Amino acid sequence: MTQAAYQPSMLDLTDAGPTVQSLPGQIRRHQLSRGAWVDHLPGWVHGSDTVLDTLLTEVPWRAERRTMFDNEVDVPRLLCWYDGDAPLPHPVLTAARAALTRHYAPELGEPFVTAGMCLYRSGRDSVAWHGDTIGRSAHTDTVVAIVSFGAPRPLLLRPRGGGDSLRFPVGHGDLIVMGGSCQRTWEHAVPKTTRPVGPRVSVQFRPVDVA
Repeated sequence: MTQAAYQPSMLDLTDAGPTVQSLPGQIRRHQLSRGAWVDHLPGWVHGSDTVLDTLLTEVPWRAERRTMFDNEVDVPRLLCWYDGDAPLPHPVLTAARAALTRHYAPELGEPFVTAGMCLYRSGRDSVAWHGDTIGRSAHTDTVVAIVSFGAPRPLLLRPRGGGDSLRFPVGHGDLIVMGGSCQRTWEHAVPKTTRPVGPRVSVQFRPVDVA
């Protein structure tokens, strides 16, 4: 399959530097069932091309293998994890984490601390249906905020146990936030695609003891 080269946005070509928009009054909330919700704000980060270049070249990406049905298989994406005391690879990510902490403090009651990152190299890379239920999120409401850089890929959500799926388009510089009971009562996935697509980096901000 041919991999598409990433095309920079016209806005980013003239942007003086990466910045994040104000969240109040801009982000849109979608209420789901069973106490779950999703917030979505396209184009939250301006100057995303610079951030993507940094993430692709400076993050120490690693490949992992996991056991599935008694077999070891390659994880179909590259990964990196930043603890709370680790400097993030671009200043705008630090600004984004601080802005998210300020905005969601009334609901979350604690700061975003860790940053997990996934590199989807092409349409062959994906993440299967799952919820972030390692740690407190297995039994407590929480918030997971995702900022996306690079080629657009859809994020799918469906009720845990089965049901119709929802599709959120997630593009370059977009923000999508899953909150309430979403990690326990819903699942999310990034499916494979046969379309030629360029690389995409997903940056996931979480509170401590949520993964």
